[in-house]
Amino acid sequence: MSNPASPPAVDVLDERPGLTFPPGFLWGAATAAYQIEGAAAVDGRTPSIWDTFSHTEGRVVAGHTGDVACDHYHRLGEDVALMAELGLKSYRFSVSWSRVQPGGTGAANPRGLDFYRRLVDELLANGIEPWLTLYHWDLPQPLEDAGGWPARDTAARFADYTTLVADALGDRVRYWTTLNEPWCSAFLGYGSGVHAPGRANGADAVRAGHHLMLGHGLSVQALRAARPTAEVGVTVNLYPVDPASDSPADSDAARRIDGLANRFFLDPLLRGSYPADLVADLRTVTDFDHVRDGDLATISTPLDLVGVNYYSRHVVAAPTDGDAAEPAPSCWPGSEDVRFVTRGVPVTDMGWEIDAPGLLETLRRVHGYTDLPLYVTENGSAFVDTVIDGEVDDVDRLAYFEAHLRAAHEAIDAGVPLRGYFAWSLMDNFEWAWGYTKRFGMIHIDYDSQVRTPKSSAKWYASVIRRNGLAAQ
Repeated sequence: MSNPASPPAVDVLDERPGLTFPPGFLWGAATAAYQIEGAAAVDGRTPSIWDTFSHTEGRVVAGHTGDVACDHYHRLGEDVALMAELGLKSYRFSVSWSRVQPGGTGAANPRGLDFYRRLVDELLANGIEPWLTLYHWDLPQPLEDAGGWPARDTAARFADYTTLVADALGDRVRYWTTLNEPWCSAFLGYGSGVHAPGRANGADAVRAGHHLMLGHGLSVQALRAARPTAEVGVTVNLYPVDPASDSPADSDAARRIDGLANRFFLDPLLRGSYPADLVADLRTVTDFDHVRDGDLATISTPLDLVGVNYYSRHVVAAPTDGDAAEPAPSCWPGSEDVRFVTRGVPVTDMGWEIDAPGLLETLRRVHGYTDLPLYVTENGSAFVDTVIDGEVDDVDRLAYFEAHLRAAHEAIDAGVPLRGYFAWSLMDNFEWAWGYTKRFGMIHIDYDSQVRTPKSSAKWYASVIRRNGLAAQ
């Protein structure tokens, strides 16, 4: 049960002039299937790579798994009611591939699709726009056993899965995201191995990145065929990358990391090509024989929107003398010896530097690639939260949101076609390899009782939505 009673209370609105967002700005919050749903073996769902990874000793902090998570599968109505109380205009959720299509191939699982039908219907009944993400890292385990994302066939299977979901939900879902953060799937999952499936091979990571984008392009085409009126995009996680000094060596380190973090995806998706310098950097890792004629045209299939996930900035430096000649598995293949520099600025509980101006910089950069509408599809922070007398006063998270929303407004003033913002996350959840030890939510989850408690940031965000903007400082 949620805490009794009323919608998140908001103080009387401050009527002083503040920052108003454009009419129709889409205010939302986001989650991901494996992080919140639980019900891991219910109604025909079969294991994904995250089930396997989290059940492998030593992979996730404290041996935590997503077996129960926030039990959203059984608490759907309660959770949508909380969204309505917050005044959300949209809710971004992901579909569990192995819930909908056990094994990753073949016919759809009707009971799995019925869960998402109920979710979409409940959202619409509460005036909340569904925003569906097809893939948020939970590849069905049999597809991984057959080669995973480094194998070309996985891209084709993703298109088949897309058609199943589009046929079932496309009459009621307007907004579709194909992939969430393909960098994480490719380079954390197959490069460093710190995310599922836990493989550590630079060449596999590069191939996985390409096939994820190929799967994206095939998925867009499948969506267009099944639902011509759908608004389709992709979500990429991006970082400004700065050199630690003005030395040529540090500048080159920044160029290399920017290539892997940002341009590896932005250029193929929005320009239909890989950057020549990035390809040259990666020649020590792969000869790119996995890229076939026509792939880049498919990857750059025209979109209706682009989603940007933003959390922090990277500051990097060239390797120092004596750095290991045989580096450990890395999410930066070909650039394993580049050093990431901390600047002594405030950080979140993840250790990520808080850098709101970086959101403005990132949005302006993406706008330099395209005039498509942009959405901040994730932005948020983990902090240590404490429940005191039934309240969670998460002032640091509230300040983080406010600073980043001011940067988002500045981007709009600069001409960026920013159309919406999704706070990450609606609720505390399974934070991947960190298990339940990190909290990003606006709603506190007691994982023993499953009691939901809106935090101060949730109440503040409700007031932002009500006013369609921020109060004066």
